[in-house]
Amino acid sequence: MLFRRASELIGLDIGSSSIKVVQLKEIEGNYTLTRFGMVSLAPEMIVDGTIMDSVRCVEILQNLIKDQSITSKDAVISLSGHSVIVKKVVLPQMTEDELAESIRWEAEQYIPFDINDVNMDFQILNTFADAEGKSQMNVLLAAVKKDKMTEYTSLVIEAGLKPVIVDIDAFALENMYCINYDVREDETIALINVGASLTNINILQGGTFAFTRDVSIGGNKYTETIQKDLGLSYDDAEKAKKGENVEGVDSFTLDPVIENVSNEIVSEITRSFGYFKTASGNEKIDKIMLGGGASKTKNFGNYLQERLETPVEMLNPFRKVQIPPEFDSAYINNAASMATVVVGLGTRRLSDK
Repeated sequence: MLFRRASELIGLDIGSSSIKVVQLKEIEGNYTLTRFGMVSLAPEMIVDGTIMDSVRCVEILQNLIKDQSITSKDAVISLSGHSVIVKKVVLPQMTEDELAESIRWEAEQYIPFDINDVNMDFQILNTFADAEGKSQMNVLLAAVKKDKMTEYTSLVIEAGLKPVIVDIDAFALENMYCINYDVREDETIALINVGASLTNINILQGGTFAFTRDVSIGGNKYTETIQKDLGLSYDDAEKAKKGENVEGVDSFTLDPVIENVSNEIVSEITRSFGYFKTASGNEKIDKIMLGGGASKTKNFGNYLQERLETPVEMLNPFRKVQIPPEFDSAYINNAASMATVVVGLGTRRLSDK
């Protein structure tokens, strides 16, 4: 279920600060946007990935689907955070059917949860011969806690939709990147999505998955810190974070607060890169592709580039997607940073593997 790249489904990204929906029409690998919409959520509705007010979330989702005149009921959603485990493991070469029979036993040593409490899926990435000449294979293993999956699928079902695929944010980022950018075999690319409560990191080597980690810090940290340090209301802290004018707030007082939070996020990204380099032996990341609503925070991209001494480019999930003239181009451009995951979900098809 987790890996089967899903006719024209609804991509549905249920985040801590907003719900995004997209539909993409695909013809021979080329994508056209047919539906796109997003709506903000109050900060108490989904907290750290936990749905606190499902009734209001269902109502908002239903209204969003109605406003976008979406008739399809089949939806692709994604999950991330502590309830999701993704590992690249090395196993003796075997057939896919043999692996399907033994995967639960193999997974027990890699999954830090009771194996009966998770839903799992796998994908064989490649095969190779080890130093002793034995046939081995790299396998991508993903597991999601059943209670977290039920929490989100139940919300979607209550809204009158059918969750036909459950994906993972990091993989959705990868799918979005691959339809919009040219993949080079000699490049190591870090896809970073700074959301409201989480930062997703996915590293690709030659366009193939190499490493992923979710960090429990995002744009909400800016708002909370500004609110606390400058004595503002939540709404005014949000405005200040976005660069809007707030009475009594100037760059002299605001910039150091923003920089401190940016330093926290960048430190976690740096730590993640260290984990990847240690595990892979790869000392170089060629480029960082940056997205997520919080990626537009003042000077964040420049700060990330300076700290990691790595070129940073903003992700555009609509870069190669045809946008019909009936769409408001200014709205699409403004929403692009927040649409990285949902566009990746919109590429999924039930016939994919």
